[in-house]
Amino acid sequence: MTTVLKATSKGQITLPAKWRKNFTTDQFIATQKGNILEIAPLDLTKMQTQDELTVFDALRDNNGKGIAAKDLAALLKKMQ
Repeated sequence: MTTVLKATSKGQITLPAKWRKNFTTDQFIATQKGNILEIAPLDLTKMQTQDELTVFDALRDNNGKGIAAKDLAALLKKMQ
């Protein structure tokens, strides 16, 4: 299916519901390849590899609140 998508004044586009219902995720990744914009469903659980290490997860580590970069840097220094 091909359709014309119009960007809002904030640069946002809406994916048609018919397309979104074909996927089990509500997250998508957009990649620019030359003059082509490719939009694909994003499944973060499949993207994680054994080489990755999560050092801070706001939901897990801080009741859903972020922390300042300087505070994160200080915590990382303590881990060394």
